[in-house]
Amino acid sequence: MRDTLRKAAAVAFAATALAASTVLTGTSAQAASAASTDATPTCRTTGLRASLADTDPAQVGMSHRGKLLRLTNTSGRTCALRGYPGLGLEDAEHHPLVTETHWGSTYFAQDPGKRTLFLEPGQSAEADLAWAVADAPRVVHASYLEITPPASTTHLTLPFPERVTNGDLNVTAFAYRISLP
Repeated sequence: MRDTLRKAAAVAFAATALAASTVLTGTSAQAASAASTDATPTCRTTGLRASLADTDPAQVGMSHRGKLLRLTNTSGRTCALRGYPGLGLEDAEHHPLVTETHWGSTYFAQDPGKRTLFLEPGQSAEADLAWAVADAPRVVHASYLEITPPASTTHLTLPFPERVTNGDLNVTAFAYRISLP
């Protein structure tokens, strides 16, 4: 029995040592990048303001609509933002509506891909938000939009009085600036 316990302990120790050596053999650039990301807190809803920017006529056409979704750092310190927002539609009483969010390129903009953005106080990041307004068997009549920033568990809410075909929303990753046609 003791030999079995000693062997199990030796295997566990070897696995831990192997994992530690794997982590320590990374390049110094990876270590520096990880250190700067670790030192900068993730942007949280309490330190962000959300807004939607009309981009008419750039994002109107072929039964599609779009707006730029902006998150602005309102905290007093730099924060990190990486990836895509979570989105949800709500009715006039703030009850959730059936929504499906698709991450990637939209009808109007190419997806910039996931990158870590460092937002200084007052600085913004934007993502392109697009949806169809065509007649379909299911059209969702929204009143509000829930926005959950990447790595967050809480959301911000904005007025969003829009018809959305099938409740489908398309959104790009956040970037410092999204290019529109």
